[in-house]
Amino acid sequence: MKYGARNKVIGQVTRIRKGAVMAQVDVRVEGPIDLSSVLTMDSLSELKLKKGDKVRVVVKAVNVLLVRE
Repeated sequence: MKYGARNKVIGQVTRIRKGAVMAQVDVRVEGPIDLSSVLTMDSLSELKLKKGDKVRVVVKAVNVLLVRE
């Protein structure tokens, strides 16, 4: 997957909160700092994310994207 954002950090999924259409994924990165990303349930399913997974957090302006490692 290609992405143009330069701000990237590696973290671990600490919690996933699911709604009807959207999900919030909380990630702990070095610091420790907690970050969150909101994505559709379809995207969550495609990424097959679960608690404990390693992810790359990509930040571009107000967008926080997750890339499965």
